[in-house]
Amino acid sequence: MTTLETPPETPATPPPPELRKRRIIGMLIWAVVFSVGVYFVGVPTSDPLIAFGWLWLATIAWRNYEPWRTHLRFLRDWLPIALLLVIYNVSRSFADDLFKPHVTELIDADRWMFGWFMDGQVPTTWLQQHLYEPNVTPWWLAVVTIVYSSHFLTVPTIAVILWMRNRATWGRFMRRWITLCVFGLITYFLYPAAPPWWAFKYGYLPETVVRISTKGWDVIGLHGAGNTLNALQVSQSNPVAAMPSLHTAWAMLAVAFFLPMVAKKWWPLLLAYPLAMTFTLVYTGEHYVIDVLVGWAYVAAVFVVVGLAERWWAARRRTLS
Repeated sequence: MTTLETPPETPATPPPPELRKRRIIGMLIWAVVFSVGVYFVGVPTSDPLIAFGWLWLATIAWRNYEPWRTHLRFLRDWLPIALLLVIYNVSRSFADDLFKPHVTELIDADRWMFGWFMDGQVPTTWLQQHLYEPNVTPWWLAVVTIVYSSHFLTVPTIAVILWMRNRATWGRFMRRWITLCVFGLITYFLYPAAPPWWAFKYGYLPETVVRISTKGWDVIGLHGAGNTLNALQVSQSNPVAAMPSLHTAWAMLAVAFFLPMVAKKWWPLLLAYPLAMTFTLVYTGEHYVIDVLVGWAYVAAVFVVVGLAERWWAARRRTLS
């Protein structure tokens, strides 16, 4: 029996060989253009409209044999969502206007959890003392930066793939994603919280913290991408919107949504992504561990709340019919 928890998956019918060739050619062209854009402009992180523009072009390349009315459905379904994310980004930048940012509580929480074996330090300062040297860019910084930047494309890419394959599953995913963003935004207004790099900058942490989340681009020669992301961190992000960490919450959402659909033997591989994001955020000075744990708790709460709402709506529809 079909339920909201296990919606039917409609396998996509593979195109004939001649159309598969067009698909391959289209995706190769898109990949080249996208790579050039990343090299000269940077990862599309500044505006959801730009990110979804690239993803729309990817769907066109993937299904370039479809008529244009098929491609225009993307705008119909995604433009309202992209605009909603734009509003979220803009409003997030004002989230610290109501209350004074919280700093010491987060430091105390991380010290309580980890200070006993990190010489009284928070994990960020301990990791940077052991794994970072100023003016040196080791190879693992490239991995760290790629993981950090994946936040801006992973969840939207998953959502677009689901949109093309199964609209019922896409709807379930989007309800959870948008609800998570709303919960996070409300918290940013009610509880603005400063990250480790901010705490060091304003004298709350005695140990040095360097914001190194974008330094890995220099390792692989994408200096333009790093400069763009650095500029966006300064000009558009809210520096005291650290609680919860939506970076790791989005990563956990992307994994948790699919855990019931895959064999348990693959769970460690899937969970490696939010764990890698956690290490990245803490190591680079972007978040405390407590921010990450709260982000995971928000994901769990969203799944419960949205799941209950879906069951209520389904029962109501059955009653009305």
